[in-house]
Amino acid sequence: MTDFIAMTIDGRAAEAPNRLEVRNPADGQVFAAVPDAGAAELDLAIQAATRALPAWRAKPWAERQALVARIGETISTHAEELIRLLTREQGKPTEQARFEVLGAAQWCAAVATMVEPIEVIEDTAAHRVETRHVPIGVVGAISPWNFPVMLSIWKIAPAILAGNTMVLKPSPFTPLAVLRLGELLRDVLPPGVVNVITGGDALGPLMTGHPGFGKISFTGSTATGRRVMASAAPTLKRVTLELGGNDPAVVFPDVDVRTTAEQLFWSAFTNSGQVCVATKRAYVHDEIYDDMLNALAEVAAAVRMGDGREQGSVLGPVQNKPQYDRVRALIEDSRQNGHRVIEAGAAPEGEGYFIPVTLVDNPPEDARIVQEEQFGPVLPLLRFTDEEDVIARANATEYGLAATVWTADEARARRLADRIEAGSVWINEALAISPFAAFGGHKQSGVGVENGLGGLLEFTNPKTVTMKRA
Repeated sequence: MTDFIAMTIDGRAAEAPNRLEVRNPADGQVFAAVPDAGAAELDLAIQAATRALPAWRAKPWAERQALVARIGETISTHAEELIRLLTREQGKPTEQARFEVLGAAQWCAAVATMVEPIEVIEDTAAHRVETRHVPIGVVGAISPWNFPVMLSIWKIAPAILAGNTMVLKPSPFTPLAVLRLGELLRDVLPPGVVNVITGGDALGPLMTGHPGFGKISFTGSTATGRRVMASAAPTLKRVTLELGGNDPAVVFPDVDVRTTAEQLFWSAFTNSGQVCVATKRAYVHDEIYDDMLNALAEVAAAVRMGDGREQGSVLGPVQNKPQYDRVRALIEDSRQNGHRVIEAGAAPEGEGYFIPVTLVDNPPEDARIVQEEQFGPVLPLLRFTDEEDVIARANATEYGLAATVWTADEARARRLADRIEAGSVWINEALAISPFAAFGGHKQSGVGVENGLGGLLEFTNPKTVTMKRA
């Protein structure tokens, strides 16, 4: 078992009476334990954040910018340690863990360049009106298990730059790298500005219902997001909810099949499909459908799946047993309903949560694998011939997170981008997320946005001051 990593409350190490086991998804074995915080530990963390708030929000914007940049520098300095922890607990291959950790460091550097948003509406000899954006207060943040370091930074950096303090809870499936980040931040930030606590299923509802938070920032499933919103309602907490997606790709016959198959593969199977904006269903024009299916199968056959710590592994396991069972059930449902299921890649045998890259050949629109978010290495391909029809099918979902359009016809691409109901539409590329561009879902894929100026403002309340000059 690895060395124990404590929580961080008020700039110091903190424990809890109980522990949670952490498993390596590549072999299913317990290799670590972390604190299982409850109401008492949560209260201590909120109290610490509350004490730290007045001095932190009073700091000049430039000082907060400098400290956010230092978080990025600290992550870079300790990157190799964080990468090892992340690969072992999350399962992703080392190079992908490196991309996440160094990406988080770069994200901090980018957020630190954002200027204080002040809007001057009127400034005359007689009158001045300006709107500033002031911090909400103490923020409760809950980050997921697919990108625990990066998506924690998505919350930490803009929240504290805006002048808030925070209590952060990582997923109980992937707590270690974020706990270690909390330890590192003790030497960067004043005590209480960022507190990191860990706990099981009971801790999330305690956070979302706690009156000490002015805002909850949550990334996870739509079903859980609904419960977060309901729990936050009695105290009218602000909420940002980044939730599920059933993200369509639409592929027209004027693309180069081989090149597009490679890009489409990674849009669907990066991180073994465990990406909120991964392609979840691919609509391929009938003229190239068979060629695209075969090309995707060829790409899958050439990609090695294995333990993320092993050299040459490009895809890792599904991160946890409940999600593994869910993805297996979706594949079995397709088999039971007579869909053609193609295991296009190989997966290691043993106790790990590995599922081979799987393609489902043109299932009906009402199939579970089309209607539900799989969040794993399986992709349904569906034929289409008519542009109006495929737009209607792409939009026939409660979700609206992201979509991709693949075509050489720019006018057609823009036409589809305008009509597809999603917060992000990428044309001839995928997963193109920027710290300076708003990211959020339509319909039941979320509330509010992250990233960009819009994401920064989510951690503030507008305050308009008018002055009549003598």
